[in-house]
Amino acid sequence: MKYVDPHIHMFSRTTDDYQNMAAAGIVAVVEPAFWLGQPRTQIGSFIDYFDTLIGWEHFRASQFGIQHYCTMGLNPKESNDIELAEAVMKMLPRYCQKDNVVAVGEIGYDDMTPAEDRFFAEHLELAKDQELPVLVHTPHRDKVNGTKRTIDVIRESGIAEEMVIIDHLNEQTLPLVLETDCWRGHSIYPNTKMSEPRMVALLKEYGLEKMIINSAADWGISDPLKVPKTAQAMLEAGFTEKEVELVTFENPINFFAQSGRISLDSVKKTTIDQTKTYKDNRVTRGQTPIVEQGDDS
Repeated sequence: MKYVDPHIHMFSRTTDDYQNMAAAGIVAVVEPAFWLGQPRTQIGSFIDYFDTLIGWEHFRASQFGIQHYCTMGLNPKESNDIELAEAVMKMLPRYCQKDNVVAVGEIGYDDMTPAEDRFFAEHLELAKDQELPVLVHTPHRDKVNGTKRTIDVIRESGIAEEMVIIDHLNEQTLPLVLETDCWRGHSIYPNTKMSEPRMVALLKEYGLEKMIINSAADWGISDPLKVPKTAQAMLEAGFTEKEVELVTFENPINFFAQSGRISLDSVKKTTIDQTKTYKDNRVTRGQTPIVEQGDDS
């Protein structure tokens, strides 16, 4: 089987992770722009980071047969530095026009401050202007009220709800999102957020429509193989391969396909050629490069 991880922060992962993901059947990833752990203090830090997402990471993934897409946005945790946030918002439109950018995100709330309200709404306007889907994450604290406020802001913006995925859902917040036309995202983690058995239980209770899973793996304790591991848990629970494929491959692609920059036909394992370089840099570091023969499949 082949899988897509539609929310994973590969900037924080090693090349070993790419190798293991490819071996497990992951053929494509979507990497949302996010908080780096250390507050950024100048606009140049954002420029370099965004350039990395559309450039180096796109290339690095290709060296392991994985297609790399990304989303662009200002993480809500950094919205509270208003002067810097305003500068980021001014440059986001040009990044949103890049071919491998498939959504605006990840955006939403951290502490639900007035500044976060402002920039959440501005991101939604940006997405409408750019005709892009939106990836929204729910806050880590006061999750139920944060999800309710998120839905209110989405509706106030006038954006079509089917253009939005609300992520990091759990047993308390999923029912709220089911009352909307938004897509439903779930991050599968080793110890927090959502586990494989809990996710299987939600799929059994609520069905598969618009349901999406991801690893959201970043610099914290996380697991970039949670999508294939959840797929295996689904099979063991009695779901068919076709049902697993819907959740782990078709649903995420169909959501981001609303950007016009990704489709079910375009996502596949790609031929590896590790003799290639990106700005004179390569991933092999002196090791014998892998060069596959034959057509992409």
